[in-house]
Amino acid sequence: MPVAPDYVKNAAKKALKDRSEVAPSRKAGTSVGVARANQLARGDNLSINTLKRMVSFIARHRKNYNDAKAAGLDNKTSKVIQAMNLWGGTRAQAWAKKEIEKAEKG
Repeated sequence: MPVAPDYVKNAAKKALKDRSEVAPSRKAGTSVGVARANQLARGDNLSINTLKRMVSFIARHRKNYNDAKAAGLDNKTSKVIQAMNLWGGTRAQAWAKKEIEKAEKG
């Protein structure tokens, strides 16, 4: 099973750190999102089902993420940016898709 590359791990680690430093009202992420961030940050093996969930999450939230980035926001000032990075950041989508394709050809 695949393990997230460093750039995905680092996005999750930074989001977890930033999340720990903001007021409760500024914390993003459901229990699933926080669990996903911890899996990614630790370098856990990820199932294909998990990778598919990552692709889906990123696809659903990409527009709001892009809008927040364009407004100059970051992990500490935007819940959508923080949440996206808990799931590995936008670059995680392409990586996860590639891993899914490899597994399905397998």
